[in-house]
Amino acid sequence: MKTASLVLAIVTAPIITACGSDKHEVRALTPQETALVQSSNSFGFSFFKEAVSESDNGNLFVSPLSVSMALGMTYDGAAGMTEQGMRKALVFGDLTTDQINESYQSLIALLTGMDPKVTMEIANSIWYRDGLNVLDTFIATVEKYFDAVVQALDFADPASVDVINGWVNDKTNGKIPTIIDAPIDSSTMMYLINAIYFKGTWTQKFDVDQTADATFHAPAGDKTVKMMSLDVGVAYLSNDDFQAVDLPYGDGLFSMMVILPNAGHDIDAVAAELNDANWSAWLASLMPEEVQLQLPRFELTYDTVLNDMLIAMGMTDAFSSTAADFSGIDGQKDLFISEVKHKTFVKVDEEGTEAAAVTSVKMQATTIRANPMIVDHPFLFVIHDNHSQALLFMGKMVDPDSN
Repeated sequence: MKTASLVLAIVTAPIITACGSDKHEVRALTPQETALVQSSNSFGFSFFKEAVSESDNGNLFVSPLSVSMALGMTYDGAAGMTEQGMRKALVFGDLTTDQINESYQSLIALLTGMDPKVTMEIANSIWYRDGLNVLDTFIATVEKYFDAVVQALDFADPASVDVINGWVNDKTNGKIPTIIDAPIDSSTMMYLINAIYFKGTWTQKFDVDQTADATFHAPAGDKTVKMMSLDVGVAYLSNDDFQAVDLPYGDGLFSMMVILPNAGHDIDAVAAELNDANWSAWLASLMPEEVQLQLPRFELTYDTVLNDMLIAMGMTDAFSSTAADFSGIDGQKDLFISEVKHKTFVKVDEEGTEAAAVTSVKMQATTIRANPMIVDHPFLFVIHDNHSQALLFMGKMVDPDSN
């Protein structure tokens, strides 16, 4: 299977969903939230296209929401042309920084509490080298709007890697155990990390007894897979290019759209059609239909470095050691993004879907920082021979002005 994608669809109208006699009401999105979702989706479509073009024709699974949030925190420290490049890449449009932050804050609360039958968890953290003078205003912003854990660590201590990876492992329920490797190099100053965990049970589950071996026509050749089967009334779309079903979880507030290219249609060509206009049109064209669905059971892990994709999308300055301006983080123009790493996990079976994503933004110093040594109090000094190690002179200075 070449691609697998979990699509999170967020609607902008009040939703009433029924499960038996129970009703669950979800508030409408604010205009700012709607604008942020539209920005995030536009970013997601562009990001997915870049990921497809960079892929090796293998499986691909990404979380635009995770990348957007990790970079959203980073954006709060950007200034000048770096800020403009990130704004372009993240498709923030005319939203002010305050509106962006407020929308992230309320969207996190909405998504994580939207469907009581679906587990949706979003966590953010920032880990920085002990001694880096992180501005109080930056810390206050990410703590308030992203509910981020902000902590200084001794990056020279190998235990720091375990602390960060332990947080990632915990926030993804063990599905993504690590995001950074040891040791942390001396020029690394900060990691900004987003973690997302999703677990949803199908509204209409597949019958395990109906799962059977079947042939899947992969690009590298036919293979045998466990194929799930379900006769279901579901939102369905068929056009000249593909068939699609939208499979709901829980109370129907989350769903997974499965898009199957028609015979003779290349999957990358269909992926290239993913954009705001087409996505809206496809959602609007879904109609209730009886479908005899067969879907392979699968599990997938994926990881990649996003630098080239984000640079292609306009974030050039952010990755430049000479042009980056993240003075909103520490008051200096001495930090740049050296790596954006993305890891994901997804498992689809008869019960539902479990998925996780982690995005790590690694910030490095533009130059290797020297340990400060200000000789402003009494000191000793030794003049010695570096060959024989003979001590030539030794002294104690308590008052440089004394004779």
